[in-house]
Amino acid sequence: MRGMIVAAQPEAAEAGADILRRGGNAVDAAIACAFSQGVVDPQMCGIGGFGAMQISMPKRGVHTVLEFLALAPFAANAEMWADRFVGQTRDGFVFLLSDHANELGHLAAGTPGNVKGYTEALARFGTMELKDVMAPAIRQARAGFMVRPYVHYYWTIDQRGAGQINTEDKLRHSETGRAIYFRPDGTLKRPGDIVANPDLARTLERIAAAGPEIFYTGEIADEIAADMAAHGGLITRRDLAEYRVREKAPVWGSYRGLGIAGNPPAAGGVSLIELLHILQEFELGSLAHNSAEHLTILAEAMKWMTIDRDAHIGDPDFVDVPVEMLLSQAHAAAHAAKIKAGVKARVPRSELAKDPPDTTVTCVMDEQGNAVTITHTLGQPSGGITSGLGFMYNGSMSGFDPRPGRAGSIAPGKARGSAMAPTIVFKDDKPMLAIGAPGGTFIVPALAQALSNVIDFGMSMAEAVAAPRIVCLSDTIDVSNRVERRVTDTLQAQGYAVARSYQSFAFGAPHGVKIEGDGWTGGADPQRDGMAIGV
Repeated sequence: MRGMIVAAQPEAAEAGADILRRGGNAVDAAIACAFSQGVVDPQMCGIGGFGAMQISMPKRGVHTVLEFLALAPFAANAEMWADRFVGQTRDGFVFLLSDHANELGHLAAGTPGNVKGYTEALARFGTMELKDVMAPAIRQARAGFMVRPYVHYYWTIDQRGAGQINTEDKLRHSETGRAIYFRPDGTLKRPGDIVANPDLARTLERIAAAGPEIFYTGEIADEIAADMAAHGGLITRRDLAEYRVREKAPVWGSYRGLGIAGNPPAAGGVSLIELLHILQEFELGSLAHNSAEHLTILAEAMKWMTIDRDAHIGDPDFVDVPVEMLLSQAHAAAHAAKIKAGVKARVPRSELAKDPPDTTVTCVMDEQGNAVTITHTLGQPSGGITSGLGFMYNGSMSGFDPRPGRAGSIAPGKARGSAMAPTIVFKDDKPMLAIGAPGGTFIVPALAQALSNVIDFGMSMAEAVAAPRIVCLSDTIDVSNRVERRVTDTLQAQGYAVARSYQSFAFGAPHGVKIEGDGWTGGADPQRDGMAIGV
């Protein structure tokens, strides 16, 4: 076998697998898949979005993190929405404004980083030409993709109860959106319908021919800046021209003797490692999986992680993030001691939790021992599309805290704190597992449970990502509908508030590849329609 790729969209996984078959390495395959994902899942990610990736290439001595998060435009400031703040969703993913200015339209967009991130990774660590890895995405944009169950589910979620704008309204927001996402009678396209996007195909062709410069300093940059100015957006030519990918060293932790490498702040690797360090203080493998005792430990550990995340995690260029303290086993042990003593952490939030469905992932391992994991997103879609360009802008500004003086407050050129946590697990200094998940603030809990499922409970990769999960980012434990009712009855008898999801596969969507003998095994969470392909 040449390698294995797992992604949340079958069409994108196929694009990456074909690159492996043609002799490309894990980076080539991952970038082909990433461009494709922006075509076949255009509200999850795309060239108007942002992301982060981790790359390990042991034979080349490479282990690095590329961070290409969306940045608040230079014209943004901490006070711009302070008088319109009305609340925060219970998962902590979205800050709510009275007029939804941070959710809908051009003003909701931060400076996008995906084009810069994808192309820098390919140029430095790939083996193929940009036009070759982009070719599948261009073909897919022109021919169209078939609306899959999860795509349609996301389009039709009713978010009004949480105070948010519905995705369907965002799809209607632009002329392009109305033309490509709706039937001639004005109704939203349904599963099995085809969405073709010739404008996006032409934009991708222009990037493939000219490179990322056309997007950041060339003709496309001019078109973006002009459209932003015409529609009240803040992104200017300066924002685009000065955008840079930030390369960082991974942050490290350990779990049961394995090395855990994660993405540093403003991404979510520190939070994931902290959560695993807390769980490491308990002999989880000796417990019945998803028993009341198991879920109590998970829930309390998640709450302590959330308290620390809300207090400390932000863009380290703007706030002091105490990484060493958060990653220390002593800090984790102190939290674990409170759990063992029966202390219940408090994380009060007022709104109902919704599984943040935005974002997607791809993970690849190849025969050279390389491992790549990418998490990328629109944050949430803004609905804004520049006529003729075909791609939707991110809505990352909704992730900034509109209240001044906080770790997540708005500042010019600042990256919003992100839960993205593309992670590589090492054994004997070699990658043995690459994993990532979409799901906003649910990413870290989902990944921690998937990793524990493999390491503590001996599950296969496919079993680990599909097992029932919980999240507890507030004073309520949210559970998948496949968590047994006798277990939740016990939790409620212990004084916990429990909310049961109607979904069988809820709370993030882990996807991973793991070395198994001389080959690999993969798992795609069934929530997202994806698949693993070995080549």
